[in-house]
Amino acid sequence: MVLEVERRDSVAIVTLSAEAARNAFDSDSMNEISVTLNDLMDDSEIRGIVLTGSGRFFCAGADIEEFQRSIENGRIGPLVDNLTSILHPLQVRMRTDPTILVAAINGAAAGGGLGLALACDARVASPKAKLAAAFFKLGLSPDGGSTWLLPRLVGNQIARRFFFNDETWTGEEALEKGAVDEVAEQENLIDCAVQLASDWGRWSKMSRSGTKQLLDASTSTFFQTQLEFEQALIIAASQTDEFAEGVAAFLEKRDPVFD
Repeated sequence: MVLEVERRDSVAIVTLSAEAARNAFDSDSMNEISVTLNDLMDDSEIRGIVLTGSGRFFCAGADIEEFQRSIENGRIGPLVDNLTSILHPLQVRMRTDPTILVAAINGAAAGGGLGLALACDARVASPKAKLAAAFFKLGLSPDGGSTWLLPRLVGNQIARRFFFNDETWTGEEALEKGAVDEVAEQENLIDCAVQLASDWGRWSKMSRSGTKQLLDASTSTFFQTQLEFEQALIIAASQTDEFAEGVAAFLEKRDPVFD
């Protein structure tokens, strides 16, 4: 089994098995990860997803032995194309879907596994966490959205040094640089991530999805374009039942209850 799914109220905990966490990005495992996360994002009862690994690995990226077999049989190009064609649409949805995704980084997050963690809305790391790009030693350029996501968290030059120096960051180092949001002891890691997903997931769908889209767009659009994007989303949000509930709760001096 590649994944285990546990539900705690409105938060799903997705745990990669030890084998999957070590070599998650073979074709079968990558497809199962995508299907599972997409199904959970389709579930109206799920407001948050915590993604974590097993043992020493959060998600160590590609199966290097599968790479070697594909090089030998001349199928490496189609393999990489297939893997990225599964991963990339998943990451795009993670960045725009109202579901709050939190990476609970229990161990090594490398290659595409690092990109998966960076695509989440927040990251909680254990002291045993290791963040590594791991592309350069393979003679590859980075993938998994890491060249887009990491600079937005830590700044362009810190990201540049991370890649070109082939750096590995501990959980504490990643926290200092802004790549993770919190460091929690291993025994508290999942509880902290679930609490964060629950806290952020309590807001309305339009608040969650709209803010995610606007924040990602804000660093790559002109100010006027951003204002137009904001206008379109707030007009749409103002016509929802959730907005009506928010207004009523404000006037009645109570906390809103969003379905």
